[in-house]
Amino acid sequence: MAIKVSVITTTYNDVENLKKTIAGVREQDYRDIEYIIVDGGSKDGTIELIKESEKLFPEGIKWISEPDRGIYDAINKGIRMAEGDLVGFAFDQFVDRHVISKMVRAIEESGSDGVHGNIDYVDKNGKVVRKWRMGQGSIKSGWMPGHPTMYLKKEIYDAYGFYKTEYKIAADYEFMIRMLKEKKVKLAYIDEVLVYMFYGENSTSTGGLSNYLASLKEGHRALKENGIHFAWITDFLRTLRVLRQFLG
Repeated sequence: MAIKVSVITTTYNDVENLKKTIAGVREQDYRDIEYIIVDGGSKDGTIELIKESEKLFPEGIKWISEPDRGIYDAINKGIRMAEGDLVGFAFDQFVDRHVISKMVRAIEESGSDGVHGNIDYVDKNGKVVRKWRMGQGSIKSGWMPGHPTMYLKKEIYDAYGFYKTEYKIAADYEFMIRMLKEKKVKLAYIDEVLVYMFYGENSTSTGGLSNYLASLKEGHRALKENGIHFAWITDFLRTLRVLRQFLG
């Protein structure tokens, strides 16, 4: 039986980037996709775009538009709506039409609980300004999967819970620590760029030094709350890994 993949997009007043994201999902050559859009109550034409795009998907688009308590609340809503075997996100743009197929194949061949890969961060002109190449590793060593490329079996969310909305910028990191710290969850790694991530001030993960420092502070809290000893060492190693992304 084919793996059904739930792809979740969260958005708020970002209609131009949403057009690119929807097109990328629509172009995927993997057929068994459930597409979910969680909108925060946009007033910029987002709703009209979603309604126009519904007819392009064989099963339509499952969507809601209502105020939320931030991006992680929106993500949680999407996960709750998901009925697929595999759940992941499309916040930005897939590099080509084969990404979902590659992810499904990697999970099937490895028997893993999920998958992740590489990211290129691009500016509004499409120029690559940063590269995410984490490979495999352990949370304590400062390693973490690229969240926009991380697709997990739905049962992982059932087992480990959702994103903690009291975190404003690093709930994805906290979730990954919680899930991966005991090394029971296995992720396959695809050593290819899977996602072009939009780089700009509106993103919590790409919004410059102030956002990174806020993320580091919340990340330290997440390590401590999850019982990671010598959290400051992990903070330091994680920072080194991030700095390397700007060097090549």
